[in-house]
Order: sequence, then C-alpha cells, then structure tokens
Amino acid sequence: MFRAASNDPLFPRSSAGSLIAAAFLIGNSVLMLYPIVIMVFSAFKTTPEIFDAPFAVPDFAYVENFKRIWGETSLPSYFVNSVVITGTSILLTLLFGTMGAYALARYSFPGNSAIFMFFLAGLMLPLKLAVIPLFLQMRDFGLLDTRLGLILIYTAMGLPSTIFIMTGFLRTLPVELEEAARIDGASEPRIMLSIMLPLSVPPMVIAAIQNAVPTWNDFFFPLVFIQTDARKTLPQGLSVFMGEYTTDWGMLFAGLTIAALPLTIVYILMSRQFIRGMTAGAVK
Repeated sequence: MFRAASNDPLFPRSSAGSLIAAAFLIGNSVLMLYPIVIMVFSAFKTTPEIFDAPFAVPDFAYVENFKRIWGETSLPSYFVNSVVITGTSILLTLLFGTMGAYALARYSFPGNSAIFMFFLAGLMLPLKLAVIPLFLQMRDFGLLDTRLGLILIYTAMGLPSTIFIMTGFLRTLPVELEEAARIDGASEPRIMLSIMLPLSVPPMVIAAIQNAVPTWNDFFFPLVFIQTDARKTLPQGLSVFMGEYTTDWGMLFAGLTIAALPLTIVYILMSRQFIRGMTAGAVK
C-alpha cells in the first residue's frame, strides 16, 4: 500500500507523481518567463544586436533605448493616460461591484436572482460584440475621443466578474456578524463598511487584478474610441513605433518593458492578498 511522506495529499514528496508535477510546473514557468526575459534583454540592445544575437545576455549599462523612448516620444503621456484610465476604472468597478454584490448576497428581495443572472450574462457575452451600438451611444453622449468614455466602458466591462466574485465570497460570511452588529445599534452602511468590507479585501484584490490586466493591455477600445494622440493609451501608442518598412525594435522592446512594469510590481506587492483570496473559503 502506498504511503505518502508528506501531509499534502496532492503533492506527496516521495511519489513519482510529485516529480512529474514538479517537472510540469518548472517547464510551465520556463515557458511563461521565456518571452519576458527575451523582451527585457532586447530592451538593452540595438536593433542589429537583437537580430544578430537574440538570446545573448546584453550589456545592461546600455540604456539608450529607454532614454530615447521616454525623452523623444509621447510615451510619458501614453503612460499617464493608461494609469488614469485603468486606476479610475478599477476603483469604480470595485466600488459599484462591491455595493451591488453586498446587496445581492446579504439581502433577500424580489428579483434578486434575476439581477444576479443578468450580471452573470455579462461574463458570457463579450462587450466587443456590441461595439457599433456602443459607438453610437458614446457619440450621442459626446464621449467619443475622451478618457471618461473609456473609463465608463471598462467599468461596465468589469462589473460582471466583480459581482460574481464578491457575491460568492460575501455569501460565505456568517450572518451572526451582522446580527451582533445590529444588536449593538450599528446602521446598515456601518455594518458594510466597518465589518464586511475589511473581511472582503482578498476577493477585492482578485477582482482588481483580474480586471486591471485586460484593461491595461487593451488595444481594441482605445483604437475605436480614441483618435487624439495626446489621449492614447500605452498599447495603442506603442503601435506607432512599428513602421510599415522599418521598426526600431530596441525602442519597441523598451516601451513594452516599461508597459509591463507597473502591473508586475502591483502583482508582486499584492500577491499575498491574491493567494489568500484564492483560498478564502476553502477550509472551514
């Protein structure tokens, strides 16, 4: 009879399955990190060096690409636009998503299930399918070629997944917490803000990261709704560095490295909350 040496039933230390799992995870990590490493290496090379020795370790003292792309192009304004649009969209998504999820999870009222299913339908229907009526609506509201238009689109796009994540978590919290607070005289907003909201930080981090990544990297909606160069976002702005006949690949990879840096830092700083949110409710 097989006897595991580890308390972890999924990856026992002495089994052949653990070695296969470890080899699979290492291989998957290499595949995921490989293009990122090549991108960073290429950011410190000239275009001829990239094609002559694409896998060679560069001289990291060569930072001319970063100086040129930051000082000679509109990348700083693209960067600021992406930060403003993504940051504001995530804040609004968490605000409205958490409030909506709290009402759906903690209160019983007619239409509760129908409203929840309405938001769930947003997970199955991509917003890009409605781009033509959305374009007409933005035109009528005067929101074409504005940052506010993109913020509203991304907020609406992030609400279904946020409400789904937050509703599932808030339903697992014990009712006794609210009852004790009501007995002590706490109002409904106070119960939500002082008791439920602090407990909901891990799933809020998951919702924030899940929505921040596609918003930060989105190319489609800025391409459709933004025409003015000063209002372009990073993915849209980086496309101007690719010419029809010539491309400065060193500058392009430097721009991609700068574009990937903020979300990487945010993910590293919030990884503990992210993992805690992923495992929340797994053990009772």
